[in-house]
Amino acid sequence: MRSFDWVIYALVLGVVVWTLFSRDPKADAPEPPIAQIESEGPTLPPPSPLDEQVLVQVSEPKDGIGTAFAVNTSGQWITARHVVDGCNSVGLLVAPGQYVPVDSIVVDPDHDLALLTTGRSPNPVKLDLESPLRIGTYGYHVGYPQGRPGEVATKLMSRSKLITRGRREGAEPILAWAEIGRTRGLTGPLGGISGGPVFDANGAVRGVIVAESPRRGRIYTAAPTSVDAFLTSLSINREDGPTEVFAEETYGPVSDNARRRLQVVKVACRVTP
Repeated sequence: MRSFDWVIYALVLGVVVWTLFSRDPKADAPEPPIAQIESEGPTLPPPSPLDEQVLVQVSEPKDGIGTAFAVNTSGQWITARHVVDGCNSVGLLVAPGQYVPVDSIVVDPDHDLALLTTGRSPNPVKLDLESPLRIGTYGYHVGYPQGRPGEVATKLMSRSKLITRGRREGAEPILAWAEIGRTRGLTGPLGGISGGPVFDANGAVRGVIVAESPRRGRIYTAAPTSVDAFLTSLSINREDGPTEVFAEETYGPVSDNARRRLQVVKVACRVTP
């Protein structure tokens, strides 16, 4: 082969090598993946006709215990309607053996919610009724199950529909939470925790406890949109009170603090013949 041919080959090879090494090393790299947004799971879907139905029989009112939580410092509290509906007198436990009488009760005609009014409420909770919820979100249900302080840890499962029959009939959207733990040696049904809040990990309240299914290990809460609509319809002022981070290892003491600050209180219903 002539020396001229070698010169041509050398020039061609040089151009190829220069082309390969002069390009941006990332030019052919794939686009970076989209950041994983739904770290806890998919966003909770909107209500559907296929949602699980939970049937609750509403009986005649009788003496009982429930839970409520403060939404501002003006003495306004949220609880479940079935806790106070039909009661002749209602009181909130603010100190050992000391109940403050409730001045007025307004019930939601469409949902299992009620607003209680007293003289004052020193420390409201922080409400978050607008941020999207995700399947698998941790929930911490705080109140007075069986009439004594207690709390339950859960994970959000799905939407459901609460069907009420008996003394009151209706249908409303609710959220279903799967129980994953309890504190204080709490066993058996959770009667008395109704009306209490479900806190998220950041200490914001995301709903109101309205029902449970002991057999299935489920707790049901009013949908955030229902709570928001009820408070808005009454023009209730909302104030953010102290918050603490909830975690599986610490939700017992944090729940105690919420009760100690009177953010969460026991409700006593009295029915006279």
